[in-house]
Amino acid sequence: MRRYRFGWIAALLSLGCVAFLAVLAATDPKLLWAVVSRSPFTRGEAGDPPLWVIAGAMLAGVLQAWMLWQVLRGRERGELTPRGWRVGLLRLGLYLGVGISLAIMVLIPFSASRNSWDLRWLWIGLDAADEVAFLTTVAMFFLVLRGVAPRWLRLFALVVGGLAGLAGFGWTLTSHLDLNAVAWVFTVASGYEYGWAVWTVCILIAQTRDPRFSAATIRIGVVAPLMSLTNGSYGYLSYAGGDGYPPELIIPELLGAVSVFGLVWQARTAHELAGPLPEPATIRRPVRRPARWWPLAATAVVLPLLPAVVNLAHGAYRWVGDTGVIEPFLQDGVVDGLAQTWRNLDIMIGVGAPALLVLATVLLRTRPLVRFTPPALALAALVGLAGLVSTPASQESWHEMRLDWEAVGRDAASPASGISPAWYSLALLGSAVLLRVLYPLAPARPLLVVRLAVLAGLVLLPGAALARGTITADAACGPGESWSSEGPTELTADQKLVCALRQANLIKFPATTPDAEAVAHARWLCGLYTRNDARELAEHGLARDSLTHPIAPVCPPAAATAKAAADESAREMQEWEADAQRMCDSRPDHRPLIRPATATRIREPQWTDYGIIEAYEETETGPDPFEDGLLEKTQEEGLVAALPGHLMISVHSDFELCVTVETYPRRPPVEVKGWDHVTEIGYESPGGQILLADAMGGEPYPDLALDGRAGHYRIRVHYDMFDWPGEEEGGQRLLIMAWPAKGDKVITYRKS
Repeated sequence: MRRYRFGWIAALLSLGCVAFLAVLAATDPKLLWAVVSRSPFTRGEAGDPPLWVIAGAMLAGVLQAWMLWQVLRGRERGELTPRGWRVGLLRLGLYLGVGISLAIMVLIPFSASRNSWDLRWLWIGLDAADEVAFLTTVAMFFLVLRGVAPRWLRLFALVVGGLAGLAGFGWTLTSHLDLNAVAWVFTVASGYEYGWAVWTVCILIAQTRDPRFSAATIRIGVVAPLMSLTNGSYGYLSYAGGDGYPPELIIPELLGAVSVFGLVWQARTAHELAGPLPEPATIRRPVRRPARWWPLAATAVVLPLLPAVVNLAHGAYRWVGDTGVIEPFLQDGVVDGLAQTWRNLDIMIGVGAPALLVLATVLLRTRPLVRFTPPALALAALVGLAGLVSTPASQESWHEMRLDWEAVGRDAASPASGISPAWYSLALLGSAVLLRVLYPLAPARPLLVVRLAVLAGLVLLPGAALARGTITADAACGPGESWSSEGPTELTADQKLVCALRQANLIKFPATTPDAEAVAHARWLCGLYTRNDARELAEHGLARDSLTHPIAPVCPPAAATAKAAADESAREMQEWEADAQRMCDSRPDHRPLIRPATATRIREPQWTDYGIIEAYEETETGPDPFEDGLLEKTQEEGLVAALPGHLMISVHSDFELCVTVETYPRRPPVEVKGWDHVTEIGYESPGGQILLADAMGGEPYPDLALDGRAGHYRIRVHYDMFDWPGEEEGGQRLLIMAWPAKGDKVITYRKS
């Protein structure tokens, strides 16, 4: 502790923190959890956390106390060696970033009792200052590491870090101002928050060459981006209430609580920048292996690209995809960040990104790359094999599973589901073997690696032709839940075809059947449809008419029949609409007895799904329109009823409706001649906008309110059912009058 400038102070604060957490663990475990997790939400009536939560919180608290010790102890004692403004500004940026992060961690729990909108400028200021400190750090690292790291690495780190910092600054402003669409653009520009991790890796590579930084600092820095891969939404366990402390919410918060390694790395880097300047001779230079026969090296680079090129040529871009157990397991797990990381990795390998790693290894040939790249490729090959074996379709006989590339090519609108992960595994494993042969670690190892590779190839070869791809579940075929905030998932052409086959009960395969095989089955059904052999159709228990619409996307004869039926239906609909228009045009215009403020005869015939026309003006204290009982009241009255902010008219649901709406500055004379039902009611408009419309949607009628005036109105509704040739019960017309006036009395002038 005497070794550091503020060692005793940092040690006392850290030990005091641990002692405080220990007291909380013994007296108030609920508060212990709140302090460690820094959750801004309360947990309702949840009781004390269980023992495993207390233990996890205590361990996380100890790790946070260790973080305080690392941050607050300062640099080693001694005179600060002159550095110049570049190193000084870099240290200032690092310390500012650490200080702002600590301030945010402390302020989060206290913000729970305040309105988040009231504190928005505080959060905007802190987040903006944090991004400015980060941009300063990025720029100064580029200058300070000159002569230590190669120019290309410093430039790459400057570009990646600068983009991440600027995008983060933009996201801070737009997200706090609820400009969600613009914030999403900044999220994409920052690489979905992976820009910081890439920049950190670049700086760590440079730090390995700089003797100013200790091995412990570099190891801690390696842990920081790895922890960021698991980061989901930490610190936001909301309202557990009577449900207690579910693991699926507790574990992500614990991971967030222990994610302190980035702060420690920043602080240690700033501390160690004050150490002695390195001598030029002591700068660690990477030792390169000698170059080998270039055709083998080129083959190692090209191999990971081959399956990616085949996939991309057929519209596929994922490696394992969602057919195995990996992605569903991560999606259903407790660490949200891993699911997103896996999807990004899946796409990167699917488009051939490992070739870049192999290319860097071949060109640089440094010891870390030579040691890391072949095992990483072999591990990816094993993961691809795991995705292959875990695919439900792979449990079928392998020789029956195939991907019909020719069929896919005939339907350009349908993206292919992709080739088997086994091809990727073979390519990655082959590249790993070539790298190990070119750059062996020991004389005896290449032969062993070659033997293992041959054995693995023999195991994987039967599965290389295994068909795989998207498997559309039955749940994905139906419409989205009405209560869900997310819209329905957009289906591809192949998925729509699979859904049509299943909903028409024309596919007898299990739910685990890949879409590619279902499409092939649809093409076989097209053959039955085209031949139109009654005996053949009867043998398979099929009716030709039932095949028309489901297989139309892949069967030209069925598509022609379906189009002819659709054209006939459209013609009948046009005739029906034209007849309805003639019916409404035959009704004479209403002639007001006094001058109205506005009068509109809606020329187009109107329809209602359930015979209900209503206007609803939403208010903060108004009741739910579905539960205020106005529908029952309207049915009792027979034509019209109203509540404050809610007006409802009942008509016949099966016939076209001809509508005229009029607004008056004063009460118009009563007219009953030619009408079957005339009723007048009172209505209170809280917002001054009375827009009647079909209850199930559609364009609203013209506004009945007088110049946007809120307050009390009288509404008089005239209804008539009339005869029309060709219609069994004719049509119906509606005249609606409104004028400002008080009174809630219901007056029925005529009721047939």
